[in-house]
Amino acid sequence: MIIEMLYPEIASLYGEKGNLDILKLSFPEALFIMTKLNDEPYFAKHEVDLIVMGPTSEDFQKVIIKRLSPYINRIQSLVNQNVHFWITGNAMDIFGAYIEDEEGNRVLGLGMFDYHACLYRPKRFNSYVLGKIDEMEVVGFKSQFSQIFSSQNIHSWFKVVRGFGLNEKTMDEGFKINNFIGTQCLGPFWILNPDFTLNYFKELGYVKEELPYHKEMLEAYQQRVIEFKNEKYINYP
Repeated sequence: MIIEMLYPEIASLYGEKGNLDILKLSFPEALFIMTKLNDEPYFAKHEVDLIVMGPTSEDFQKVIIKRLSPYINRIQSLVNQNVHFWITGNAMDIFGAYIEDEEGNRVLGLGMFDYHACLYRPKRFNSYVLGKIDEMEVVGFKSQFSQIFSSQNIHSWFKVVRGFGLNEKTMDEGFKINNFIGTQCLGPFWILNPDFTLNYFKELGYVKEELPYHKEMLEAYQQRVIEFKNEKYINYP
């Protein structure tokens, strides 16, 4: 299996390294491609099984858009081929139509999907998230300057039960089309949700019945579900 991490030196904030750690433990024989900012993406000329990109700064969003713009058609082709993408935090903003700042200035995104992001700096939106994916409860965290707004045609990933979704006025969180998943929930989402992750990794060819440290992660997950159902855990400062 071939896994490509896009721009880990600038796009791995908020615990995304934890996702990489569990990937490496679960797929020790996989080839991991760590694509740096000035590298040509490996996916441009090769087949890959999973492409991962995490949160970055607002300034680096603009740089990443420029780096990925020449490969929009290739990315769309990979999405159509059901290649897995895991895009978290404000990396999700990059794939939309545009990012609008506080003064109304717009930076064009990759334009692949029908949504846009609005920045509200210096206000930061923080929240615990409790949601359901196919009746499975999942937990996550949010800490972001941007909110995402979409047409009614967007393929939302899951419904939020506690917290908020793509923006504070919706409980629809994330975006999913084929095997492309984008979510504003921050890492390490895979470690926080071991049963979900086990099912997701099985889609990638994982054959064992448990993940490394599954029992420990599951115990922590079960405690978080209890806590996140408590009224005081809806938001945090």
